[in-house]
Amino acid sequence: MAANDSHPHPTMPTDIACDDSVARSRATHRAIETVFRMERARIVAALTRFTRSVDLAEEFAQDALIAALRSWPVSGIPDKPGAWLIASARRRAIDNFRRARMANGKLALLGVDAEVEVMAEPDDGMGDDMLGLMFVSCHPVLSGDARAALTLRLVGGLTTEEIARAYLVSEAAMAQRIVRAKRTLSDAGVPFEVPSGPDRTERLSSVLEVLYLVFNEGYSATRGDDWMRPQLCQEAMRLGRMLALLAPEDAEVHGLVALMEIQASRLPARTDADGKPILLLDQIRSRWDHLLINRGLAALAKAEALPQQGPYTLQAAIAACHARAHTAEETDWPRITVLYAALAALAPSPVVELNRAMALSMAFGPATGLELADQLMQEPALRNYHLLPSVRADLLMKLGRIGEALSEFERAAALTQNERERAMLLERAQACRNELAGKKK
Repeated sequence: MAANDSHPHPTMPTDIACDDSVARSRATHRAIETVFRMERARIVAALTRFTRSVDLAEEFAQDALIAALRSWPVSGIPDKPGAWLIASARRRAIDNFRRARMANGKLALLGVDAEVEVMAEPDDGMGDDMLGLMFVSCHPVLSGDARAALTLRLVGGLTTEEIARAYLVSEAAMAQRIVRAKRTLSDAGVPFEVPSGPDRTERLSSVLEVLYLVFNEGYSATRGDDWMRPQLCQEAMRLGRMLALLAPEDAEVHGLVALMEIQASRLPARTDADGKPILLLDQIRSRWDHLLINRGLAALAKAEALPQQGPYTLQAAIAACHARAHTAEETDWPRITVLYAALAALAPSPVVELNRAMALSMAFGPATGLELADQLMQEPALRNYHLLPSVRADLLMKLGRIGEALSEFERAAALTQNERERAMLLERAQACRNELAGKKK
């Protein structure tokens, strides 16, 4: 027994090594999945140009992920994982064409070489496959909702559930919408290109809507452990700036760029060192990115100097009111309520009305805002929208109706799928609970 105690069991080092190997393999797989989520849109965009088919592009992108899961745990993650995935997907596309006995005709038509591992440069004059994919997804052969949903899926990398929540519809309905959209594009043989003239104008509004939704998902993530997904904000802004070069006389392009730049300026101040959310009125404004604010204000000036301003320009003007205020107390809330009223008249929606309720509460008191928020409780589209009970809870708390506020904070926490946001709402609910307990003493 003493001998056994003094000498480790001979299998122990092997077991530990196996455990370490499994742990490393799992870590590598998580890293691969993270890289794929980040690069998926670029891979699909590059493969769509190559295959002229969204469905095939997604299929080959998935093949590349499987290849990475097999190869990278052994060889290690390459220096340029995105390029590796694109090259791998491209090789699989070529192999697929050859197996289908299409190599001589199809490959010659596409002008590709099976031995080349780097995708050819885009030839649309914009130098960006992502932008080309956006215009493909926003082809007029699709309905407006289908265009935006498909582009969010392909370009934004959002899940079907995230897109469904953005549109306040069921996940099943959104899945069907996306499948039908891809089938329609395939049947119509839509070319991969950035259009010009009237075709570009026709698709531009859908492209702007998609950029807006992608940015919003980055600014406030629908689900997950992080409150924000800054890479989505950065990608939306990058594509928006490209659109501004493509359509310099369109007010709404500049309006959307302005809105995104100003909103993105707050990103450094929206969370603390631990990733905990910090609401607008509590943010340290010296942490805002003033370079982005200045760029946004310049884009807003361009938009306001052009005719046919629309909802993005109005929202940018609202964001500018916050950006120009050095402190929360200096915010021009009456001006913001006027802008929200104009926005509600131009592009009416229950979400705009909910934002207007908050602005009214800041300008004229919480009772005024609560009156409008209460009316929105009958709005079907907001039935499962967590921000409605969150806003009502905030206003009820300011009015001293702590018990009602507690219930609304708890309801909002139950509805959100973002863990950071849920924790914040539960913390505010606990503050209500503590205040009620203090009153009973």
